[in-house]
Amino acid sequence: LSFFDSLGHLTSKSDVYSFGVVLLEMLTGRRSMDKNRPNGEHNLVEWARPHLLDKRRFYRLLDPRLEGHFSVKGAQKVTQLAAKCLSRDPKIRPKMSEVVEILKPLPHLKDMASTSYYFQTMQAERLKSVSGSGSGRGFGSRNGQPVVRTLSSPHGQAGSSPYRHQIPSPKPKGATT
Repeated sequence: LSFFDSLGHLTSKSDVYSFGVVLLEMLTGRRSMDKNRPNGEHNLVEWARPHLLDKRRFYRLLDPRLEGHFSVKGAQKVTQLAAKCLSRDPKIRPKMSEVVEILKPLPHLKDMASTSYYFQTMQAERLKSVSGSGSGRGFGSRNGQPVVRTLSSPHGQAGSSPYRHQIPSPKPKGATT
């Protein structure tokens, strides 16, 4: 009953909780409730809670279809913000004005995950663990070589995320139009 105060009324802190759910949906590319997911993953908030404040588990939350096209610092800040918004204690949740101040500078961050050593290592490990097995969301293998499916791949899972249209493909440095 995180959405209500002790008398059962909706509050501004319940709006903050709801916004935390939206942040989590954007980070993960998952819906807040999805009965098609395996047991333990139906409720997005409960599945994500253990990962929210653990920097080593942080990447497990992120939608793999982002393929490194995000700011690491920005994604970490949004993850931390989501954790605060989703606090079980409404008194700990930030005010929306604080949420806005945290989000304002994020579009200007330039530290793309695709250029980070940690992200590249994690991607290689993920590919290694799923190549050959044919399982794993968005990944597979072809002739023994790992293949990452992109949003434009006809065999990928492009239709499963309501946010897929908002992921820009960055232009390589030095490219001209």
